[in-house]
Amino acid sequence: MTLNTAAFALLCCLSLSILVGADNPYRFFTWNVSFGDIYPLGVRQQGILINGQFPGPDIYSVTNDNLIINVHNSLSEPFLISWNGVQQRRNSWEDGVSGTNCPIPPGKNFTYILQVKDQIGSFFYFPSLYFHKAAGGFGGFRILSRPLIPVPFSEPAGDYTVLIGDWYKANHTALRATLDGGKKLPFPDGILINGRGPNGAYFTVDQGKTYRLRISNVGLQNSLNIRIQNHTMKLVEVEGTHTLQSSYSSIDVHVGQSLSVLVTADQSPKDYYIAVSTRFTTIILTTTAVLHYSNSGQKVTGLIPGGPTTQIDWSLNQARSFRTNLTASGPRPNPQGSYHYGMINLTRTIRLASSAAQVNGKQRYAVNSVSYVEPDTPLKLADYYKIGGVFRLGSISDNPTGGKEYLDTSVMAADYRVFVEIVFQNNEDIVQSWHLDGYNFWVVGMDGGQWSSDSRKGYNLRDAVSRCTTQVYPKSWTAVYLMLDNVGMWNVRTEYWARQYLGQQFYLRVYSPLESIRDEYPIPKNALLCGRASGRQTRPL
Repeated sequence: MTLNTAAFALLCCLSLSILVGADNPYRFFTWNVSFGDIYPLGVRQQGILINGQFPGPDIYSVTNDNLIINVHNSLSEPFLISWNGVQQRRNSWEDGVSGTNCPIPPGKNFTYILQVKDQIGSFFYFPSLYFHKAAGGFGGFRILSRPLIPVPFSEPAGDYTVLIGDWYKANHTALRATLDGGKKLPFPDGILINGRGPNGAYFTVDQGKTYRLRISNVGLQNSLNIRIQNHTMKLVEVEGTHTLQSSYSSIDVHVGQSLSVLVTADQSPKDYYIAVSTRFTTIILTTTAVLHYSNSGQKVTGLIPGGPTTQIDWSLNQARSFRTNLTASGPRPNPQGSYHYGMINLTRTIRLASSAAQVNGKQRYAVNSVSYVEPDTPLKLADYYKIGGVFRLGSISDNPTGGKEYLDTSVMAADYRVFVEIVFQNNEDIVQSWHLDGYNFWVVGMDGGQWSSDSRKGYNLRDAVSRCTTQVYPKSWTAVYLMLDNVGMWNVRTEYWARQYLGQQFYLRVYSPLESIRDEYPIPKNALLCGRASGRQTRPL
């Protein structure tokens, strides 16, 4: 850090400690984001590097840690990083999406000040603007349990981040130009594991020991299946929720999702394939990494283990088998708190239907017929400074309209501390993946066809898994329960990134009329101001 940056970070920490408590540790990161040549599929591309790395460095943290992340933008384009699954409790100011933050201009820096409050688990970060995600800039983000909080399995011998995702040989600028031109993207060229092509990634294990793999699908559009030759995977955690420890020969990981498995090196000492392939696609893309036994006497051989391809029911049944471990602690000793989600009365049902259409002669994607348009000022800033004309509440309905798709800056109003049901309805022929910033939700049900009130009879109201990203199968629905206990402006989006870029997203404004720092932190002193918020004051430090 430079002296000025270090001094500013120290002042920010002192200010933050008043709000979040000085007894929680601070971790400092300085990142330089730059373009650089990468060759993941054997051809030179312009990639986004963080401190010269592709993918970027892992973030290691412990529940309630305060993270001070100073990001220097050495790109030729504005830049933002978002934190997929990190809830930013009372702090949507640091969410790192266009509705909450002004971009970091080229040649400038911005210091994120965030706390991993009351969270554990496996997540990832990624660049949220300008289709940068297609160039890299992503990395693993793990939140470990505090030492006094028991974990429902023995300490593994090692803990690996496994970032999987589909990939294009074309630069992100060319892909963005295709989308800006109103066209769809072609099928991806391959799959990467930790930024590398076939057999490029190695994971070394000692025979007889057990290892944790934190798997995240950081790709652009495809659901992926992962399996390990001659080994089983024991699922232990999904996006911060300890699960029933079921074993699987292969696991589907949909776009934007993260999970943890335990793998025991209980086979003969040699190398084994880790295989990842696309799901529900006519063309099946497959890539491999290597599980390398430290005492291996033989390179990887044999057939690459096959996995499921287009079977929807297989994936649906597997998803339903993911259940919460009710006897395990979470970030606190009592993960259920003083209530259980299955015993709370619903106050609102929101039904969200996705669609694709041509609008003004260009390809667009919509939610309840509204295709999101970026405003000239981040929504959070417009809300804070009460700047009119940027957005209007109610610009997206609670239910599908069945009408023709149109463009608008869609923001949905929601009251603080109400308990809601959200139903994602997918009337299309593709598997979709939906994410909500700021929250985890209970995935209480999913099935084929149209959702109706009778569908509630099949809900899991006992041990549904709690997560932040859920899949919705073709011609199907997925229902989630959600306690709106986090004030802020929160992005609801498809994780199918071309669809997100072309409008399949909106913002949920969770509002408390008290406007108290007990409900939401004040605007950061170092908040970047742009658009119609330019020239305004933040607040005294």
